[in-house]
Amino acid sequence: MRAHWRGTEVWSYRHGFENRWSFKRHVGSNPTPSAMFNLFKKDKEPKDLKKVLKQFEELKKEVEKISQSGKASIQKVGIVRYNPFSEVGGDQSFSIALLDGNNGGVVITSLYSREGNRVYGKSVKSGISEYSLSNEEKKAIERAISSKIPDPNGQ
Repeated sequence: MRAHWRGTEVWSYRHGFENRWSFKRHVGSNPTPSAMFNLFKKDKEPKDLKKVLKQFEELKKEVEKISQSGKASIQKVGIVRYNPFSEVGGDQSFSIALLDGNNGGVVITSLYSREGNRVYGKSVKSGISEYSLSNEEKKAIERAISSKIPDPNGQ
């Protein structure tokens, strides 16, 4: 039980409670999920339309921020496996393009041979690299650009 309260002391300190007794006073000694949820409510439910519209606008701004920051994450992937050397069997070499929402990112190529493995990375901006690209790297970028962004709702 002591270790449990140590965790809540850290948690309660971060959330504005001076100690565990203050935390217990707000949510009780055995908090339910609804009591914990009520801790984070800033205000009661809005009583008039102006407050509802203000909250809606704040939510809209937050969604826009999340949407903009999400564009910088990897959203599109294209991979091509191939055999560049006739003496090595199988498609053990590959090129993979990892792109964000603006078709920027990187294309990584791994060339496998009997003597060893070599890995190359090239930057990509707006679907184009400033470096010369192999046909397989171009194909990986094309596949990534044409890939659909996964829908979080599964549709």
